[in-house]
Amino acid sequence: MHNKTMRVHSDDVTRATKEALVRRGVTLEDIAEIVYAMQSPYNEGLTMQHCVSSVDRVLNKREVQHAVLVGIELDELAEKKMLSAPLQQIIESDEGLFGVDETIALGSVFTYGSIAVTTYGHLDKQKVGIINQLDTVPGDHVHTFLDDLVGSIAACAASRIAHRWRDLEEMGQTFAAVDPVSFGKKVKKLAEI
Repeated sequence: MHNKTMRVHSDDVTRATKEALVRRGVTLEDIAEIVYAMQSPYNEGLTMQHCVSSVDRVLNKREVQHAVLVGIELDELAEKKMLSAPLQQIIESDEGLFGVDETIALGSVFTYGSIAVTTYGHLDKQKVGIINQLDTVPGDHVHTFLDDLVGSIAACAASRIAHRWRDLEEMGQTFAAVDPVSFGKKVKKLAEI
Protein backbone atom coordinates (compact mmCIF):
# COMPACT_ATOMS: atom_id res chain seq x y z
CA MET A 1 0.00 0.00 0.00
CA HIS A 2 1.25 3.48 -0.89
CA ASN A 3 1.70 6.02 1.87
CA LYS A 4 -0.37 9.01 0.72
CA THR A 5 1.37 11.33 3.16
CA MET A 6 4.55 10.84 1.14
CA ARG A 7 3.03 12.23 -2.08
CA VAL A 8 4.81 15.15 -3.69
CA HIS A 9 2.64 18.21 -4.25
CA SER A 10 1.94 19.09 -7.91
CA ASP A 11 3.47 22.55 -7.49
CA ASP A 12 6.72 20.98 -6.27
CA VAL A 13 6.86 18.64 -9.28
CA THR A 14 6.19 21.51 -11.69
CA ARG A 15 8.84 23.69 -10.05
CA ALA A 16 11.39 20.84 -10.07
CA THR A 17 10.72 20.17 -13.75
CA LYS A 18 11.25 23.79 -14.79
CA GLU A 19 14.32 24.11 -12.57
CA ALA A 20 15.82 20.95 -14.06
CA LEU A 21 15.42 22.32 -17.58
CA VAL A 22 17.02 25.65 -16.64
CA ARG A 23 19.83 23.84 -14.79
CA ARG A 24 20.54 21.99 -18.03
CA GLY A 25 20.58 25.21 -20.06
CA VAL A 26 17.06 25.12 -21.54
CA THR A 27 14.55 27.95 -21.07
CA LEU A 28 10.85 28.02 -21.88
CA GLU A 29 11.71 30.63 -24.51
CA ASP A 30 14.19 28.24 -26.18
CA ILE A 31 11.43 25.67 -26.57
CA ALA A 32 8.88 28.34 -27.57
CA GLU A 33 11.16 29.45 -30.43
CA ILE A 34 10.82 25.98 -31.94
CA VAL A 35 7.05 26.08 -31.47
CA TYR A 36 6.80 29.53 -33.03
CA ALA A 37 8.90 28.50 -36.04
CA MET A 38 6.64 25.50 -36.61
CA GLN A 39 3.26 27.11 -35.99
CA SER A 40 3.51 30.78 -37.00
CA PRO A 41 3.08 30.10 -40.75
CA TYR A 42 -0.29 28.47 -40.04
CA ASN A 43 -1.66 30.64 -37.23
CA GLU A 44 -2.46 34.28 -37.91
CA GLY A 45 -1.71 36.50 -34.93
CA LEU A 46 0.38 33.90 -33.11
CA THR A 47 3.10 35.49 -30.97
CA MET A 48 6.11 34.18 -29.11
CA GLN A 49 4.23 34.82 -25.87
CA HIS A 50 1.44 32.48 -27.02
CA CYS A 51 4.13 29.86 -27.61
CA VAL A 52 5.76 30.45 -24.21
CA SER A 53 2.33 30.11 -22.57
CA SER A 54 1.71 26.88 -24.46
CA VAL A 55 5.09 25.45 -23.40
CA ASP A 56 4.36 26.45 -19.82
CA ARG A 57 0.98 24.72 -19.96
CA VAL A 58 2.58 21.53 -21.35
CA LEU A 59 5.05 21.55 -18.46
CA ASN A 60 2.11 21.29 -16.06
CA LYS A 61 1.25 17.79 -17.33
CA ARG A 62 2.44 15.01 -15.02
CA GLU A 63 3.40 12.70 -17.90
CA VAL A 64 5.70 15.38 -19.28
CA GLN A 65 7.09 16.28 -15.86
CA HIS A 66 7.92 12.70 -15.01
CA ALA A 67 9.62 12.13 -18.36
CA VAL A 68 11.71 15.29 -17.95
CA LEU A 69 12.74 14.47 -14.38
CA VAL A 70 13.72 10.88 -15.18
CA GLY A 71 15.57 11.76 -18.40
CA ILE A 72 17.53 14.65 -16.93
CA GLU A 73 18.44 12.57 -13.89
CA LEU A 74 19.86 9.84 -16.14
CA ASP A 75 21.83 12.39 -18.19
CA GLU A 76 23.27 13.91 -15.01
CA LEU A 77 24.16 10.52 -13.54
CA ALA A 78 25.92 9.65 -16.80
CA GLU A 79 27.89 12.91 -16.64
CA LYS A 80 29.02 11.97 -13.13
CA LYS A 81 29.87 8.45 -14.33
CA MET A 82 27.49 6.99 -11.76
CA LEU A 83 25.74 4.41 -13.96
CA SER A 84 26.83 0.81 -14.18
CA ALA A 85 28.39 -0.68 -17.31
CA PRO A 86 27.37 -1.02 -20.05
CA LEU A 87 24.53 1.48 -19.47
CA GLN A 88 27.06 4.21 -18.61
CA GLN A 89 28.77 3.91 -21.97
CA ILE A 90 25.52 3.56 -23.90
CA ILE A 91 24.00 6.76 -22.47
CA GLU A 92 27.28 8.68 -22.42
CA SER A 93 27.86 8.00 -26.12
CA ASP A 94 24.17 8.42 -27.06
CA GLU A 95 24.34 5.11 -28.88
CA GLY A 96 22.17 5.15 -32.00
CA LEU A 97 20.38 1.88 -31.27
CA PHE A 98 19.58 2.75 -27.64
CA GLY A 99 16.10 4.21 -28.29
CA VAL A 100 15.01 4.47 -24.66
CA ASP A 101 15.52 8.23 -24.79
CA GLU A 102 13.04 8.49 -27.68
CA THR A 103 10.67 6.06 -25.98
CA ILE A 104 10.45 8.17 -22.82
CA ALA A 105 10.00 11.37 -24.83
CA LEU A 106 7.40 9.76 -27.10
CA GLY A 107 5.44 8.50 -24.10
CA SER A 108 4.77 12.06 -23.01
CA VAL A 109 3.91 13.15 -26.56
CA PHE A 110 0.93 10.77 -26.74
CA THR A 111 -0.91 13.10 -24.34
CA TYR A 112 -1.37 15.58 -27.19
CA GLY A 113 -2.49 13.29 -30.02
CA SER A 114 -1.28 12.29 -33.45
CA ILE A 115 -0.25 15.82 -34.46
CA ALA A 116 2.19 15.85 -31.55
CA VAL A 117 3.51 12.41 -32.49
CA THR A 118 4.26 13.37 -36.10
CA THR A 119 5.69 16.73 -35.02
CA TYR A 120 7.97 14.96 -32.54
CA GLY A 121 9.20 12.65 -35.31
CA HIS A 122 10.00 15.67 -37.46
CA LEU A 123 11.86 17.43 -34.63
CA ASP A 124 13.76 14.26 -33.74
CA LYS A 125 15.08 14.02 -37.29
CA GLN A 126 15.58 17.72 -38.10
CA LYS A 127 17.05 18.78 -34.71
CA VAL A 128 15.52 22.27 -34.82
CA GLY A 129 16.80 25.12 -32.62
CA ILE A 130 18.13 24.25 -29.21
CA ILE A 131 17.56 20.54 -29.93
CA ASN A 132 20.50 20.68 -32.34
CA GLN A 133 22.63 22.54 -29.81
CA LEU A 134 21.92 19.91 -27.15
CA ASP A 135 22.55 17.07 -29.57
CA THR A 136 25.92 18.41 -30.69
CA VAL A 137 27.30 20.04 -27.52
CA PRO A 138 31.03 19.33 -27.16
CA GLY A 139 32.74 18.29 -23.96
CA ASP A 140 31.60 16.17 -21.06
CA HIS A 141 27.94 17.13 -21.20
CA VAL A 142 25.44 14.31 -21.70
CA HIS A 143 22.12 15.25 -23.28
CA THR A 144 21.05 11.82 -24.50
CA PHE A 145 17.59 12.25 -22.99
CA LEU A 146 17.34 16.04 -22.88
CA ASP A 147 17.38 16.72 -26.63
CA ASP A 148 14.51 14.27 -27.13
CA LEU A 149 12.59 15.66 -24.16
CA VAL A 150 12.86 19.21 -25.49
CA GLY A 151 11.56 17.91 -28.82
CA SER A 152 8.62 16.26 -27.09
CA ILE A 153 7.73 19.41 -25.13
CA ALA A 154 7.91 21.51 -28.31
CA ALA A 155 5.79 18.96 -30.20
CA CYS A 156 3.15 18.98 -27.46
CA ALA A 157 3.06 22.79 -27.31
CA ALA A 158 2.79 23.01 -31.11
CA SER A 159 -0.02 20.46 -31.11
CA ARG A 160 -1.80 22.40 -28.39
CA ILE A 161 -1.64 25.52 -30.58
CA ALA A 162 -2.91 23.62 -33.62
CA HIS A 163 -5.90 22.37 -31.65
CA ARG A 164 -6.60 25.85 -30.23
CA TRP A 165 -6.38 27.31 -33.75
CA ARG A 166 -9.23 25.07 -34.80
CA ASP A 167 -11.32 26.24 -31.85
CA LEU A 168 -10.58 29.88 -32.70
CA GLU A 169 -11.38 29.31 -36.36
CA GLU A 170 -14.78 27.91 -35.44
CA MET A 171 -15.42 31.06 -33.37
CA GLY A 172 -14.34 33.29 -36.27
CA GLN A 173 -11.22 34.48 -34.45
CA THR A 174 -7.44 34.29 -34.75
CA PHE A 175 -4.69 34.30 -32.16
CA ALA A 176 -4.65 38.09 -32.47
CA ALA A 177 -7.83 38.06 -30.35
CA VAL A 178 -6.26 35.91 -27.63
CA ASP A 179 -4.34 37.45 -24.77
CA PRO A 180 -1.14 35.39 -24.55
CA VAL A 181 -1.36 35.19 -20.75
CA SER A 182 -4.95 33.94 -20.96
CA PHE A 183 -3.83 31.36 -23.50
CA GLY A 184 -2.72 29.15 -20.63
CA LYS A 185 -6.36 28.68 -19.69
CA LYS A 186 -8.77 26.11 -21.06
CA VAL A 187 -10.59 26.54 -24.37
CA LYS A 188 -13.88 27.55 -22.76
CA LYS A 189 -12.15 30.69 -21.50
CA LEU A 190 -11.16 31.67 -25.07
CA ALA A 191 -14.76 32.44 -25.95
CA GLU A 192 -14.89 34.91 -23.06
CA ILE A 193 -11.76 36.79 -24.15
